Amino acid sequence: MTAVASGPAVAEATAGAGRGAHSAPRARRAPAWLGAAPLLAFLLIALGLPVVAMLVGALTVTTDAGAVTLSTAGFAASFDGPYLDSLLGSIQLSAVSAGISTIVSLPLTHVVVASPIRGLRDAVLSASGVIANFGGVPLAFAFVATLGNAGLLTDLFHLTDKGWSLYTFGGLGLVYCYFLIPLMVLTLAPALDGLRPQWREAAQNSGATRVQYFRHVALPILLPTLLSGFVLLFGSAFSAYATAAAMVGSSIPLVTVKIASALTGDVLVGQGNIALALSVDMIVVAAVVMGIQLLLQRRSSAWLS
Repeated sequence: MTAVASGPAVAEATAGAGRGAHSAPRARRAPAWLGAAPLLAFLLIALGLPVVAMLVGALTVTTDAGAVTLSTAGFAASFDGPYLDSLLGSIQLSAVSAGISTIVSLPLTHVVVASPIRGLRDAVLSASGVIANFGGVPLAFAFVATLGNAGLLTDLFHLTDKGWSLYTFGGLGLVYCYFLIPLMVLTLAPALDGLRPQWREAAQNSGATRVQYFRHVALPILLPTLLSGFVLLFGSAFSAYATAAAMVGSSIPLVTVKIASALTGDVLVGQGNIALALSVDMIVVAAVVMGIQLLLQRRSSAWLS
């Protein structure tokens, strides 16, 4: 007869087998960041190196004797005189056009999302995706032909006699709103979809009106998305160049136009580093804008999840 192993013997054998199994070499896994290595390399080459080159160029000054020295005179000049006016002008134009676009886009997007008309949502969102990317010289030409001094609507409604001019701060802001409003519609549509019907029904059952529901329930939830969208629109308007350059040139002080003028030779000899200093200033503003937007997007996602 075969001897039956006792309990302690079986436990020891099982433990030994377990140690043998655990002692087998495990397959090594690749680090998690390895999959993002191509993207990191691209960002380093496409963004990192140009930023470093601009920073070095902004801090480099060539003396009358031909010697190259490091100096912060370029940054000091970028915060003085017409260069400071152009930076403040771009910030003001971006803030005003982004604020108007945000206010206009909220009720517009709500109507589109809540509309019972079949296919309206898809049509509006598809058109918004196209219009949001329509800019540059074609957009400037379209507005000049429509609302310029000899534009179609200008002649039809005699707008010039009423003091209208497209080539002003307000006219340029109107053009910016043309592509900022569709961009905000695309941003707000998913957020409005995230508002659950149960919240509105609960507010109605509690005796709240539509205005009270929007003010006390919907608006606090949508506020992070609205602020995030405003920051996104601000960054888009702040970096725009071709439309403003084609429409108003240098008649309105904008930092992008001032940089382009400096790079094409509209600077004093030996002071081309001011244009690079202005570019670095724009990068700092864009980095702050991106950081604020990321924080607001996380807050919005937490509310709507």
